[in-house]
Amino acid sequence: MKKKTLNILKNDPWLEPYAGAIVGRHNDAVNKEIELCGPDGKLDTFANAHNYFGIHRTADGWVFREWAPNATAITLIGDFSRWKVMKKYALKPKKNGVWELKFKPDDIHHGDFYKMIVSWEGGSGERIPAYATRVVQDENTHLFSAQVWSPAPYKWKVRRFRPDTRPLLIYECHIGMAQEKEGIGSYTEFRDLVLPRIAADGYNAIQIMAIQEHPYYGSFGYHVSSFYAPSSRFGTPEELKSLIDRAHELGIAVIMDIVHSHAVKNEAEGLGRLDGSYNQYFYGDSRREHPAWDSLCFDYGKNDVINFLLSNCKYWLQEFRFDGFRFDGVTSMLYYNHGLGQAFGSYDDYYNGGQDANAITYLTLANKLIHEINPSAITIAEEMSGMPGIAVPFKDGGIGFDYRMAMGIPDYWIKTLKERKDEDWKPTSIFWELTNRRADEKTISYVESHDQALVGDKTVIFRLIDKDMYWHMMKDDDNMAVARGMALHKMIRLVTASTINGGYLNFMGNEFGHPEWIDFPREGNGWSYKYARRQWDLVDREDLKYMFLNAFDNDMINIISGVYNFQSLPVVKLWEKDDDQVLAYMRGDLVFVFNFSPVKAFTGYGILAPAGEYEVVLSTDSPKYGGYGNIDENVHHLTQHDPVYAPVGREWLRLYLPPRSAQVLRMKKS
Repeated sequence: MKKKTLNILKNDPWLEPYAGAIVGRHNDAVNKEIELCGPDGKLDTFANAHNYFGIHRTADGWVFREWAPNATAITLIGDFSRWKVMKKYALKPKKNGVWELKFKPDDIHHGDFYKMIVSWEGGSGERIPAYATRVVQDENTHLFSAQVWSPAPYKWKVRRFRPDTRPLLIYECHIGMAQEKEGIGSYTEFRDLVLPRIAADGYNAIQIMAIQEHPYYGSFGYHVSSFYAPSSRFGTPEELKSLIDRAHELGIAVIMDIVHSHAVKNEAEGLGRLDGSYNQYFYGDSRREHPAWDSLCFDYGKNDVINFLLSNCKYWLQEFRFDGFRFDGVTSMLYYNHGLGQAFGSYDDYYNGGQDANAITYLTLANKLIHEINPSAITIAEEMSGMPGIAVPFKDGGIGFDYRMAMGIPDYWIKTLKERKDEDWKPTSIFWELTNRRADEKTISYVESHDQALVGDKTVIFRLIDKDMYWHMMKDDDNMAVARGMALHKMIRLVTASTINGGYLNFMGNEFGHPEWIDFPREGNGWSYKYARRQWDLVDREDLKYMFLNAFDNDMINIISGVYNFQSLPVVKLWEKDDDQVLAYMRGDLVFVFNFSPVKAFTGYGILAPAGEYEVVLSTDSPKYGGYGNIDENVHHLTQHDPVYAPVGREWLRLYLPPRSAQVLRMKKS
């Protein structure tokens, strides 16, 4: 493709000096697709490794295949062999490093546990098959084994589902820590106990973490060992399917947090040295180990690796009917230095030769495949460097994600809360940070995700209230620290959610100000689950203030979701005045007004808005949200004519603005 046909260059003239690199990465993907699929082939036809490798029923029994080019021998051991090496379970070598074994119908059975014994020049070891679809950890030995999994097909209740993305409102969650108990929650418990809460809260998508099997629970699912196996610590694959099916019944899309940026180093459980070599799935040189994550980096230049990962995307989409993916660690994939220690202060930093062309090609093909399989699928890039084109369609010269995470927003709020006094908060800065984005890329805005809730960091509510949360969250306790924290918690969320240009994300529990941090069981805490759970009883109790924050979040989400295509409406600034700490803007017929001042109240404060009559539809100061009720929500506001601004259709909207408050007004239709 020539540069003159790429919309990414038309939309941003500043990219013109780098047109060669942008066209080059586009053509790399085109050429790689032809290499993999042929001139007339499709990625959907190519990405079928999961249907060939692994264990499968056949018309006359079973067949098992593994790709292990460095192996000299492979034998299956398991329940069927009494865990002894038997000649009848030895695989035979085929072409291109493929090994195969065919079974009779009664040689193995659904539920049997098994492993591979892989031999190579100079060694051997037990291995979990790369394409295993169920992997279980023994409670006594703590060792992992694959399990033959071939039950009756799951009968889906919802045959077709189309996500609602106008706007996309994501509830980020973790199955294991979603329960009240001090232990690991299950898919079924999440389906029955948590999904109803999410539906009631008004979110139309969930983003589930830690689905792919991982040896260490405390890794939050980011050190994956078995890429095709849903984590068995939460239940069976059918129970996961039932969860997804129920979510679809409730109108909730299910996005999977997929990890293709690296893999766990473990050899017995993972892909580390599956066939004895160091470079089967990963780089064999100094690039093999990630310098910051203690993990292994895929070699995206190998077609077999691309096939493994692309087929993985297809598998989760078709077998489990996930509605899309949030790709973790995209920044790490894009650059040879993984983006570590780099400021990314100019466009030069994105096109200086330090970009991993193979990884960029893989991500481009992954997005193309996903949307080829399901045009309504959702793809999100967790990308912090700001590389142009991440969330631009492939046909326009981009990498093809639908959204990118607005990772600068939570960093901004943390920095503001840590370094600025309340009286120094500047509306101009807040508005710029929340709306400064590429016009041709949609983002997912958020105040905080799971990252900000981990031990070593603090949630927004904990930064605001800290230890007073332990003693002063009763409804009859009028504590100033709590009052300040709750007021700003609501305002920060409202200003972030109401300025989205794609979607909004919340991590489970943060909508009601879940106290404390997330700390998974580990040696340092005595393997305790005390902080690896969600205390739903706090928001359910009528005597605590958490329910106020939850009620506000519900109504905020309801207002945003109640406006069709809210995320696409222009954000029109009406007023900003740093010395007053007042900000106002309009989207459609909604006006959002904020007074960030901790002490100043304004009577009859004038904001220039389109002429008309306005009614209050949301007030952070309402008693039902734990406020003081200083805003009279029953009053309708008529704008006041001013001949100076009449030619542009603006008049004065005069409001009472209490300190640390925000209100949303809707223009009434005449």
